[in-house]
Amino acid sequence: MRVTELAKSFGTTADTVRYYTRLGLLKPTKSVNGYKSYSNKEVSRLIFILSARNLGFSVADIKQIINESEDGKSACPLVRSLIKERLEETNKQFQAMLTLRNKMSLAISQWEKMEDKAPTPHMVCHLIENFEQI
Repeated sequence: MRVTELAKSFGTTADTVRYYTRLGLLKPTKSVNGYKSYSNKEVSRLIFILSARNLGFSVADIKQIINESEDGKSACPLVRSLIKERLEETNKQFQAMLTLRNKMSLAISQWEKMEDKAPTPHMVCHLIENFEQI
């Protein structure tokens, strides 16, 4: 299977397939005319990569998991450990986004009651500069 065909089959782009190939995560064979051909093994590998990315694993994580597997070891303990780390990171980001959302909502409710003012030499926008967080 060629790059574009493979990409279309899995709803991704040819650039994505090429990227994973450049990183060595996919290892196609090259034909005489220079076209790269992806075997069933590489198709399975791409499915794995896309699934892992969908779960929030980084490319570095995926490399680590693949290396573990290629060394003949079960990657499951590593996968469990990494997903716990990713979940913790995601929870922190989620909490930060909730905090930001609350600040934005507070700003909107405060600013709707305030008049517009022209800038001064010491002030760009009084809404932001006078924002009061409760």
